[in-house]
Amino acid sequence: MAICLNDRALVTGAASGFGLALTRGLSERGCRVLAVDLTDETPRTLRGLSGMRYRRLDVRSDVDWAAAREQVMADWNGLDLLVNNAGVGSGGDIDVEPISEWERVVSINLLGVVRGCQVFAPVFKDQHTGHIVNVASAAGLVHPPGMASYNAVKAGVVALSETLHIELEPFGIATSVVCPSFFRTDIARNMAAGDAKDMASALIDASPRTAEELAATVLTAVDAGTHLILADKPTRAAYLVKRFARPVYLRSLRAMAARSRARRAGAAAR
Repeated sequence: MAICLNDRALVTGAASGFGLALTRGLSERGCRVLAVDLTDETPRTLRGLSGMRYRRLDVRSDVDWAAAREQVMADWNGLDLLVNNAGVGSGGDIDVEPISEWERVVSINLLGVVRGCQVFAPVFKDQHTGHIVNVASAAGLVHPPGMASYNAVKAGVVALSETLHIELEPFGIATSVVCPSFFRTDIARNMAAGDAKDMASALIDASPRTAEELAATVLTAVDAGTHLILADKPTRAAYLVKRFARPVYLRSLRAMAARSRARRAGAAAR
């Protein structure tokens, strides 16, 4: 189902990064968008967008999700597109990253997606139409060292999305999962200081890809009904190497781990 004029969409994490780029792209198509994020007032980045409404929504809150559903039903009598995009960065070796950080990233990056799907699946079932787009990561498909918590939750989003792809299909509901590699965004700002944050920041800053380019690619893939959206060349290459040249894939991960150990040893020696 192509995204069309006057379609009704809800986008989480809409105030910045990919969520903002996607909200702008939907607005430009003439869609009606309920953009949600953590601020009480409409973020400056979203002001002036055609067809856009804003409300505060913490993806960890059942109350916030229920209120968003009530608004969607009252204003639009349904929804066509749900984009579960909100997320935070995380990382660190298994004996370094505290369990509190694991709990935080699971509650936002995984259970936040689950809550969105649970709240709106009945709406889509009643309509016999709808499209869920869950934003995962290349880290949900390939699993670099030093990123156990992020890898785990993004892999969970991929698994959830594959399950829903089959589970909801008989009701006329499509499910897509987006897996991008690093692109220019501010997701690393939420990470605890340390080697993982430094590495993620460097890779993000070096990426030639923008959130706007990613959003355009994803909207085209959603139009085509693509389930697994490998959003850029690095993701596609890494995924294919893991599937068809696993020794090469494992060598690259071991090399990454060795570089990370060398950086930590150098920092400790200074």
